[in-house]
Amino acid sequence: MSLRICILETDVLRPELIAQYQGYGRMFEQLFSRQPIAAEFRVYNVMNGDYPADEEVFDAYLVTGSKADSFGTEPWIQTLKAYLLKLYERGEKLLGVCFGHQLLALTLGGKAERAEQGWGVGIHRYSLAAHAPWMDPEVSELTLLISHQDQVTELPEGATVIASSDFCPNAAYHIGDQVLCFQGHPEFVHDYSRALLDARQEYLGDEVYHKAVASLATEHQGDLVGEWMLRFIQHPISKHDAA
Repeated sequence: MSLRICILETDVLRPELIAQYQGYGRMFEQLFSRQPIAAEFRVYNVMNGDYPADEEVFDAYLVTGSKADSFGTEPWIQTLKAYLLKLYERGEKLLGVCFGHQLLALTLGGKAERAEQGWGVGIHRYSLAAHAPWMDPEVSELTLLISHQDQVTELPEGATVIASSDFCPNAAYHIGDQVLCFQGHPEFVHDYSRALLDARQEYLGDEVYHKAVASLATEHQGDLVGEWMLRFIQHPISKHDAA
């Protein structure tokens, strides 16, 4: 039986990129469709107030990336935080990427803020600080496409760091068998990352831009993280870890 995943989309792409990439929800659908575990999806753009009906049942809820700040005060962000807290307290599986990674940390008692390190862009390499049964296939380090200027600076209580670097110490974490979050973008492809870099070149500055573009010659392990996410969803929540 296919996993049922609710994708809570928290952004709309730049107008010039919509025709080719559609949206972050579609990018995740494409990522997961390449994995050995069957899944089906429903995408809801929560910026527009679109949420699942109460009677809909999912195996997990995934919060996408966004150009918005996770610590922003916009009403849609506050509504989403309240919704995620309700899901967590109900014992649902929650996943977050970039903005979603930060927002879940904030919702569950951690801290996210503008990082003094500045923009992280291009491909970034992380050390793996922990291993769990669903982290299969196993690797010794991780590379992911990234695009962020905010970071999780304090983890929620009970969170375990999975991946870290000097630039981003809390690059991925999990809370038991219920919450799994990554700062990097497993759903991104090199061409989309390059398009974002080109659009932000003036803002990033030449040094950061050219270094990030050069890093795109490296492969990233987004598909690996996509498989980990699906295995995490399949993995049962123990009573000890239930919210």
